[in-house]
Formats: sequence, C-alpha cells, structure tokens
Amino acid sequence: MTATNEWREHATIVALCVLWYAASSASNVVGKVVLSELPLPLTLSLVQLVSAAVLSAACLDAFRIPRPHLPRRYWRVLIPLAIAKLLTTAASQVSIWKVPVSYAHTVKATTPLWTAALSWALLGERPSSGVLLALALIVCGVCVASLTELQFDMLGMGAALTAAVLISLQHIYSKQVMREWSLHPLRLLERVSGGAALVLLAPVWAWMEGGAALEGVQTAGARIAALLAADGTLAYIQAVLAFSVLWRVSPLTYAVASAAKRVAVVAASVVVLRNPVSAANGAGMALAALGVLVYNRAKLRRPLTARPLLPV
Repeated sequence: MTATNEWREHATIVALCVLWYAASSASNVVGKVVLSELPLPLTLSLVQLVSAAVLSAACLDAFRIPRPHLPRRYWRVLIPLAIAKLLTTAASQVSIWKVPVSYAHTVKATTPLWTAALSWALLGERPSSGVLLALALIVCGVCVASLTELQFDMLGMGAALTAAVLISLQHIYSKQVMREWSLHPLRLLERVSGGAALVLLAPVWAWMEGGAALEGVQTAGARIAALLAADGTLAYIQAVLAFSVLWRVSPLTYAVASAAKRVAVVAASVVVLRNPVSAANGAGMALAALGVLVYNRAKLRRPLTARPLLPV
C-alpha cells in the first residue's frame, strides 16, 4: 500500500469512527427524548426492530448478497435468537426511559462480566487473571456509579443489567450460528429482527401499547412520528457503521474504538440532555470504561480464530 493510499485508509477509518460515535450518540439521545414525551418502550423497540429488518433487506438486495439454503432446524435456532433480540431491545429502551442514558450505558458496561460468566458456564472457558482484573474494575466502577447516581431507579438499573446479560448471550449464541451455517451478519440481523418484530413483539405491542401509541402520535403530531423514524434509522446506521469499522481494523483497534464509543455516548448524553453528574458518579463511569478497555486487551492477547461477529 502506497503512502497516499495508506493515508486515505486511515482518514476513512477516522471518518467512519466519528460517524459511528455520532450516530450512536444521536440514537440514544433521540430515544431518550421520545421516551420522555411518549413513555412507551415497546413502541420504540418495535420501531427499531422493524427498521433493522427492512433496512437490512434493502442493503442485502442492493449488494446482491445471495440467500443461503438453510435446513429446517434453522428455525429452532432463529426463534431463541429472536426472543433474545426482542428482550434485549425492550430492556434497553426501559433502561434509558427510567434512568439517564449515561448511567444506563455505564451499567451495560458489565457486558464483559456476563460474557465471561456465561462462557465459563456454557463453554467451560476459564477467564485469565487479566480478565478477572478487568471484571473487578468494571464491577467497582458500576457500584460507585450506582451509589452516587442522582436519578437512580431500580427498574432502570435492572433493565440495563438484563440488557447486558442478553447481549452477552446473543454474542455467544450468534457466533455458533454463523460458524455452523456461514450466514452473513446482515442476513442474520434481518431474520432475527424481523422475527422478533413481526412474530413476537407485534401482538404484544398491539395489546399493551398499540392504542396508546396511536393516540400519542396523533396528539403529538408529525414531530413525534419523525423522532420515531429518526431513532429507528439512526440505530440501524450505527450498527452498519460498526460493521464497516470492524472489517477495516484489527480486533484490538476495534475493541479500543468500541470502548471509546461508549464514552462518547455517555459524554454526548450528559452535554445534550444535561443530566447532573457528580464527581464521584463520573469517576465510577470512567472506572467502568477503563475496565472494559482492560478486558478487551486481555481477551485479545489470546490467539484469535475469527473476528468478533456482531459489533456493539
């Protein structure tokens, strides 16, 4: 690679990271605004899942990615993944509805803790000393942030923890599915999101929030409808940008960029939404973010057989 091409590649990666951070931050901020005006987390979950399914299908057609021939037992695997995707999305929306975005993302930084625990329980993978140190930093950081959070809510914290556990389970399960059937990540996202939205969530949404959502949109007018559409689109764009960064950089660089993205989301939410953050609360968030970075470095010291499958 010539110096000019190398410079262009580096510039492209930086631009993609900036756009990734911006899209993720905007998605979380818009989601918080929507839930403040229309406190219907299942509605926002449905919008995000439908957007992911529709836009993934459009991208797959645009790039002419072939449809794989899958065995019948594939559906036995898809259904648990769709349920996990649905519960993860719903729990994430409940968390940012009940607590500040900054605190919700700090709690979700415990994802490595649950990944290590589930990998040990399900796959027999014992964590290294470096991983254990990182997990201790994450737990300490989240505890400090929880004890000093000015807008603490037990339901919000529980929802964020639930989302973190389910994200970990999805990562482990998705890797096995992709390896077994060589399924393109966007194809998996399309199938899982579509199944979660249309088959599982739509009936529950119609029963629990359908009437209130339609009434709320009619009352609030075009503004809330535009915000819902923007949130669904932004959530999908940030996922696509994450994939774009993932395939251009090394796993270690991606891990650092992903940890930095969480910091960017926390910072953007604090600045834009102006939720109060004490010095101790900020220190807890920083400690949790440091723990995530140390965890990624410790995990990537081991030989890799494949890149991470589904970026976060």
